[in-house]
Amino acid sequence: MDMLHIYSAEVCPYAARTRLALLEKGLPFEVTEIDLRNKPAWFPQVSPYGKVPVLKHGQTLVWESSIINEYIEETFPERPLMPKAPAERARARFWIDFANVKFMPTWYRVFLAQKGEERERLGAELMAHFRFLEAEGIGKGPGPFWMGADLTLVDLCYQPWFERIPALTHYRGLGLPAECGRLAAWSAMMAARPSVKSIAKPTAYYLEGYRRYADGTEDGVTARELKN
Repeated sequence: MDMLHIYSAEVCPYAARTRLALLEKGLPFEVTEIDLRNKPAWFPQVSPYGKVPVLKHGQTLVWESSIINEYIEETFPERPLMPKAPAERARARFWIDFANVKFMPTWYRVFLAQKGEERERLGAELMAHFRFLEAEGIGKGPGPFWMGADLTLVDLCYQPWFERIPALTHYRGLGLPAECGRLAAWSAMMAARPSVKSIAKPTAYYLEGYRRYADGTEDGVTARELKN
């Protein structure tokens, strides 16, 4: 089998999604750590967007964490991380899309916002997203995982951001709403998984990682794309 190689950055929650998928699949892989503030000159040849993660599998390069994780799932179907039934697979894809299109952009904009009114508006929007995830997502199923009894890519899609909630609280005074008990229990359960523990960082690491977002000086790709 061609070796799986991931270009990653420990600070990046998108890269964490893919590392978690590989770990949960039990697949051996190599890692090249990319300094996102000092990217190597050759990196655009590997990543046309200048982002991590990137997966290299033989001669194949795959970009964007959700697409990479689908590639991993389809290429290595053992230890499945998606439901079998088409309707459930569609529901899983919806929640991954919600993360990418709604939840994550609002998350970053809350950090990037420097004006009080804008922060308040975006903070309320993010809290509404949490409540929607509780009421219509994990709260609709039997649990304990997002899609039911089995871990899926949906769980791995959201987990890295929940791990970073202490930074949200530190810089913006926001956290998981008190009424989101199912999400809180799910987050604690995910934090105890060996795969998650193997790549988790202490809170101080995440506080430093979001400092430049919070003070408005972050100029990385994600920040540039999401600044209003």
